[in-house]
Amino acid sequence: MYIELRHLRTIRAIHQAGGLARAADLLNMTQSALSHQVANLEDQAGMELFVRRSKPMRLSAAGIRMLRAADRILPEIELMEEEFRALRSGKSGRLHIAIQCHACFDWLFPVLEQFRQAWPEVDVDIRAGLAFDSFPALLREEVDLVITSNPEPLPGLTYNPLFDYHPVFLASAQNPLAAKPFISAEDFRDQVLITYPVGRDKLDVFTELLTPAKVEPRGQRPVELTAVILMLVGSNRGVSVLPDWVLRDIKSNADYVTRPLGPQTVTKRLFAATRDEDAAKPFMAHFLKLGRSEPVKLQRG
Repeated sequence: MYIELRHLRTIRAIHQAGGLARAADLLNMTQSALSHQVANLEDQAGMELFVRRSKPMRLSAAGIRMLRAADRILPEIELMEEEFRALRSGKSGRLHIAIQCHACFDWLFPVLEQFRQAWPEVDVDIRAGLAFDSFPALLREEVDLVITSNPEPLPGLTYNPLFDYHPVFLASAQNPLAAKPFISAEDFRDQVLITYPVGRDKLDVFTELLTPAKVEPRGQRPVELTAVILMLVGSNRGVSVLPDWVLRDIKSNADYVTRPLGPQTVTKRLFAATRDEDAAKPFMAHFLKLGRSEPVKLQRG
């Protein structure tokens, strides 16, 4: 027996209308065409689906069984069709994010809150477990956007610039380095460096300063949370290098000092990596717009 969606719609329409004439109007077809379709369906079933001697026309036991299937299947199909229409119009979709930058949560959550209000039908998630395998995950469509300051030239990916930032040295006001106007690579030799627990290729202090100078700090202490890093630095348990947007409130705190890295301020750029075909989607374009504007407000304090 071969059942099509039109057969299920026919069963439902005749049941709702109580007769072929009104059902044909509901289905935008002629009564003769509808009668032919019903006869063909009954031939496949090998039994009558309607009790024709009754008025209004009612379903037989076999017809009731098919109506139950129609009531279960058609709403699912109609929901899927509505979702597809929303996808085509750009009103819904999926935005799963991987982040290579621990400190990005400071500006990302305010951005996502504004985004959620504008695009309530878009499924948003942060896939923390894919941070270390983010670009392959993006190509495999496991995530839809990667926030990074270290773009890798890979076919199929677009790196959308968000904003520039400065990695800034942070120390306790009691640290001897507080007297210096700027910090060089050599200054880290006698310091415990407190960092996020990621590879050195993801840490600005190494990629921009220490690795090129072939300098090792006296020790390195990985810490997961920004608030704990600030607490340890304030207690003079070590020094750190953090993005400028994290330190907007610290600059006025007498327990800390902030200094530029090197005599020439280091500038880095943050990117949102997407698949080539996704950057122009309306909801993605809006997220990128928010990602360019909102963090700048944090940088300015």
